[in-house]
Amino acid sequence: METTSSSSNSKEDIKEELKKKTTQTKEKEALGWMEWLRGWFYVVYEMLFQRIMASHLHNPMPLPPVNDLTIIVTGSTSGIGREIARQLAEAGAHVVMAVRNTKAAHELIQKWQTEWSGMGLPLNIEVMELDLLSLDSVVKFAEAWNSRSGPLHVLINNAGIFSIGEPQHFSKDGYEEHMQVNHLGPALLSILLLPSLLRGSPSRIVNVNSVMHYVGFVDTGDMNVVSGKRKYSSLLGYTSSKLAQVMFSSVLFRRLPAEAGVSVLCVSPGIVHTNVARDLPKIVQAAYHLIPYFIFSPQEGSRSTLFAATDPQVPEYCELLKSDDWPVCAFISHDCHPTNPSEEAHSIETSHEVWEKTLELIGLPSDAVERLIEGEDVECKYGANQE
Repeated sequence: METTSSSSNSKEDIKEELKKKTTQTKEKEALGWMEWLRGWFYVVYEMLFQRIMASHLHNPMPLPPVNDLTIIVTGSTSGIGREIARQLAEAGAHVVMAVRNTKAAHELIQKWQTEWSGMGLPLNIEVMELDLLSLDSVVKFAEAWNSRSGPLHVLINNAGIFSIGEPQHFSKDGYEEHMQVNHLGPALLSILLLPSLLRGSPSRIVNVNSVMHYVGFVDTGDMNVVSGKRKYSSLLGYTSSKLAQVMFSSVLFRRLPAEAGVSVLCVSPGIVHTNVARDLPKIVQAAYHLIPYFIFSPQEGSRSTLFAATDPQVPEYCELLKSDDWPVCAFISHDCHPTNPSEEAHSIETSHEVWEKTLELIGLPSDAVERLIEGEDVECKYGANQE
């Protein structure tokens, strides 16, 4: 009798174990409703209280000496990027405006130089063309910059899009536009510029992210959102691209050895009044303008990025996270304090899947980072050599 009972219990245990394993290995298809609610709580909380939480910050933010720094800022003709580029240049940095509209950038520089005249040396700013909707353009930009064989101290991946209410669009490379501009393009740029970042060590990659990543979910088997499993919306495209950026940044930082001296961070600028409002429905635009007290100006929104790019304690903090085996990269909030990315961003397994899938999509080998650190050349399927 005891033998039968023991055998029966053993079978039940095995069944239970198999059931658990099946449940655990079942592919997650979306955020749980509790995760989703928690994410939206963070978004609303930030909008309502960001000004109070950041009340200790000066505006504009005073910067430490940056005279010896060379800094690339993508998307720097409007919004937060324009403020970042202007303030860094006025503080003495060599600023490279990496933009799609080079004419607008040159006009801005002329305006800034005129305003700055008599206040010090002329601003050290230049313009280079970069279109994140073209991975060929990203490769050409990186090749042109690396060919100078000079140092790069900070790469600020600021450019991004949020085409609110728009139907799904794809780049000429075949990728959903939010995913390409907000994640794939900056990821490719960050890796290809590693040789210059290594020359500028200690250096930093600063990714301008968003509190909206808290409601994001990445399906690595459907990065373009075309399978039909999820209904596409611009909100889905934006939030998933921002979460993918955090996950990719975390793995990139893990793969960079401490001796490389390259820190990788993501920052939230807060809820900022930028050109994205132009894409909002008229009724939402009206509401957007009714609550100016809660929403940051671009100058206020630039502070967390400027802090991440220049504060001398940032590299030490990043290395501390790495030595503690923290699963995510450093994330700086709108009030310039370290904060915790979303629960989903802590998924090590999904982060590595995002890493592998991203490298595949941007046409780089899986060992690209390691080879670049060793000083080897890495071929990308995009760029001038591949046309």
